[in-house]
Formats: sequence, structure tokens, C-alpha cells
Amino acid sequence: MTKRTSAKYKIDRRMGENIWGRPKSPVNKREYGPGQHGQRRKNKLSDFGTQLRAKQKLKGYYGDLTEKQFRKIYAEAERVKGDTGEMLIGLLERRLDAVVYRAKLVPTIFAARQFVNHGHVTVNGSRVNIASYRVKEGDVVEVRQKSKQMALVLEAIALTERDVPDYLEVDHSKMTVKFVRTPGLGDVPYPVQMEPNLVVEFYAKN
Repeated sequence: MTKRTSAKYKIDRRMGENIWGRPKSPVNKREYGPGQHGQRRKNKLSDFGTQLRAKQKLKGYYGDLTEKQFRKIYAEAERVKGDTGEMLIGLLERRLDAVVYRAKLVPTIFAARQFVNHGHVTVNGSRVNIASYRVKEGDVVEVRQKSKQMALVLEAIALTERDVPDYLEVDHSKMTVKFVRTPGLGDVPYPVQMEPNLVVEFYAKN
């Protein structure tokens, strides 16, 4: 769990965007940053500022990963042949906590990380409690039998505010998820615009 988990709405307010698309986000009421000077922060961003903001937004979306974690994923994406931005998105979406969140088995990405860490899921029948575990195409993620009646899970499945993307095959009656394929940016249902190309530019210069 990251230190900012208890204040996750601050990320929304800092970005001025409802990055998870949640109905309770304070940005739905006020589109300015936190703190007494929040309303003044409307200055035009420099190229560096724009790139930094894109990185912070993407990093924050996946449970506010640490810079060390995020940079490690970026470095891996950079080593793979192809578009680095697309590879970055694919690697982020292959995280086990992201798959659990995308499948609507929990309400938030923060809850997904905790859910995995507490040992509530299996991958191909084996218990996995590492949120950053990377699933492969064809892997089947399932909520453990003793966890299937948890209120958190049942409430998340009933939510209508998010759709399950087509790169996952989800059976909510069995609480199973098959990771069909690695998505690209255009496949991922982000509520706001993500710009991995700017993240690539940021790391290329810094």
C-alpha cells in the first residue's frame, strides 16, 4: 500500500481531472488543486511540466506507483522492440492488481492492490499475493473460494460505472478472469486522456 492511498482524491485534485471516473471525485465539484492556493494554479505549463504531468497522471492511475517502480516498468518497455508508449501501457495492464481492477472484482485500483496482497486471488490455480505480478496471455485469474462472498467483491461486481474491456474474458458468476491479449492504448478504457508519448519524452530528456 502506498502512503497516498488514504488521500487518493488528492491525485484527482492535483491533476484537475477525475482520472478514475469515480462519481465521488472532488473534481466533479471543483476543478482546482488542493490547498489554499489551489485556485491560482492555472498557469500554462512548460513542455517539461506537461510531460511531468502526463507521467504523474499515468503513475497515479495505477495506484500511485513509486517512481522507482514506474521507472523500472518504463525501462522494460523501452527495451522491447516497438512503440515504447504502447509497450508501457501493455506492461501496466498486465499487472495482477490492474487485471483484478479492470475485471470489476474490486471498486478501486487501491483496493485491488490490497486484495491481491492479502492473498484473495489465484493465477492458474496457484495463490499469488504480489500486486505487481505480471500475467501472461491465456492466464486465468480467480477469486479464491473463501473470498467470493466478500462484500467488497459483490458490491464491485454490481457497480455500473465501469465496463470490462474486451481483452479480458470475465465470468462474474464464477469470479474468473482470462487475460486474452495484451492491450494497446486504444484498448484501455481510461476515463481521461492518457499520453504515454509524453511520458516517453519525459524520460528521454531526464
